[in-house]
Amino acid sequence: MKKKVISGFSKLSKLEKLRWVVENFFKDPENVVRELMSFWHKNEEQQRILDGFSENTISNFYLPYGVAPNFMINGKPYAIPMVTEESSVVAAVSKAAKFWMSRGGFKAKIISTIKVGQVHFCWKGSYKKLAAEFNQIKDLMRSDATPITANMESRGGGVQHIELVDMSHVEPDYYQIKVTFETCDSMGANFINSVLESFGHSLKAYVAESHSFVEEEKEVEVIMAILSNYTPECLVRAWVECKISELEGFGDFDEAGLAERFRKAVRIAHIDEHRATTHNKGIFNGIDAVVLATGNDFRAIEACGHTYAARDGRYRSLSYCEIEDGVFKFWLDLPIAVGTVGGLTKLHPIARKSLEMLGDPTAQELMMIIAATGLAQNFAALRSLITTGIQQGHMRMHLVNILNHLNATEIEIREAIAHFKDKAVSFNAVRDFLQYFRTEKQFL
Repeated sequence: MKKKVISGFSKLSKLEKLRWVVENFFKDPENVVRELMSFWHKNEEQQRILDGFSENTISNFYLPYGVAPNFMINGKPYAIPMVTEESSVVAAVSKAAKFWMSRGGFKAKIISTIKVGQVHFCWKGSYKKLAAEFNQIKDLMRSDATPITANMESRGGGVQHIELVDMSHVEPDYYQIKVTFETCDSMGANFINSVLESFGHSLKAYVAESHSFVEEEKEVEVIMAILSNYTPECLVRAWVECKISELEGFGDFDEAGLAERFRKAVRIAHIDEHRATTHNKGIFNGIDAVVLATGNDFRAIEACGHTYAARDGRYRSLSYCEIEDGVFKFWLDLPIAVGTVGGLTKLHPIARKSLEMLGDPTAQELMMIIAATGLAQNFAALRSLITTGIQQGHMRMHLVNILNHLNATEIEIREAIAHFKDKAVSFNAVRDFLQYFRTEKQFL
């Protein structure tokens, strides 16, 4: 019987880890070893860097790295790197970028760049008593954290505001110290967490040594000190606009009809949570792809975006549309915390190339690029939905994936692409075509 439980796995070499996994969980160990090793980077130094990103690595997981050209953002041209496995995303974004390039391009602006962190703690005293001492506590916290904050402050960032929050009405003895930060071109997670942990130690020390508190009030229990990925004050807006007459009609819809259908589609995503969820997922198809390509944290950005979409208690669209005085305007407000220095942005070899492709942007410029890409994806998806339907273009892009799934040869792929140029694509239709094509070849 194979041993599927192991002690000390992390201490094994990479090859030892790989061999243990395949020998215990795969039917053909030697072939699986060769296959997984084939995805190791040929450059040993690059592979060493990749292995350092995570733990217990045995191989690399590849995703396509594509480019969406023809973006014009604030009058500056971009080719935008995108990492995604989903068919039609890059094509849709590229099509939208080209459409808007001749209509003034995308505009974007930073509304604010403030990030948030919290020290969550319990204390058996009154809020008023602690609040009376809080100015002195803040001074101590800032002073004690100077070795951590000095470098960030020299770059124009650092701690912005420190607030004592009373949460004892919802949980006995529970309080927060809410801190806002400016982290310049870094995402700032490690900086923020280090400062918050220092603040927690300073709070405990102050309360323990203060003569203002009785004995039972001298102990502070810090539950956790951690940044929040909800950053509603780290906000970017991207938009497009043009005269309705400059929009392209489609089929039975003239420009005005198309604009009104588009506005209604966005409105539906504001009033129906089921539609809003899929609508916003489409936005993140574009956003996540750029975030991944630049070595940023797509999970944090998605969590923040979805929380922001529900900020008034109901989940809604992140994008908006209005038609006024003959002008069509479509825009997106997005809270997003990204960095262009630190973390994977400099360590990951492809992330470095992505940033170079984008002209080595500041964090604020990258925020605008990402927001514009999300808006482009949303525009392309909605335009398809209200005209031809989403499946026509999506399934055409998915055709090659279906062919690969059915083990089509290069010749068969070429013939299938030509065959389905003006036909509906479905799994069954592609399978039937291959069966017919292979049968016909036998008689040639």
